Amino acid sequence: MNGRHPGARPQNLSSLRVFASVRDRRKGFLVAGNAVFPCALGRSGIRTGKREGDGATPRTALPLRGVFYRADRLVRPRTLLPLRRIGARDAWCDDLNDRRYNRLIDRPPGEAEERLRRADHLYDIVVELGWNDRPVIRGRGSAIFWHLARPGFTPTAGCVAVEGHVFAKVLPRLARHCRIVVR
Repeated sequence: MNGRHPGARPQNLSSLRVFASVRDRRKGFLVAGNAVFPCALGRSGIRTGKREGDGATPRTALPLRGVFYRADRLVRPRTLLPLRRIGARDAWCDDLNDRRYNRLIDRPPGEAEERLRRADHLYDIVVELGWNDRPVIRGRGSAIFWHLARPGFTPTAGCVAVEGHVFAKVLPRLARHCRIVVR
């Protein structure tokens, strides 16, 4: 017996774990409670010394800041995390020379490199991970997200990516102050 009342809801998860595969450092596993899901990692694998453009997923504990989603493609996700619809002008600033580096910005379509409203489905649902944001240090890396994976779990630019069904299963179980621990 697990000590809980029969029929009681499981507790919300306060942390998720991510670790690299021993066969391919660009792929790994996301552990949510007792469930394990395959995931894609950065093209450089997991690294401690993260910097802009290196393609590495940072080895650290990353707080989950909030969820962005495409309301024109998905129903509103169930989550305790802050939730925001992705707008046509939403972008993430990865320009080292911009004072808004590593922040959500408002840009007309076509002007930003890290546009949140994409033609493909990778950012239909995106969890912003708290990397290099309190305080922001230019060049340390920007836009570390937990988002949807490409077919075959091809590498990301440094993010963690999973299949869509994982979000449907995991997001409702996350505590408000959950974090992903990348090891």
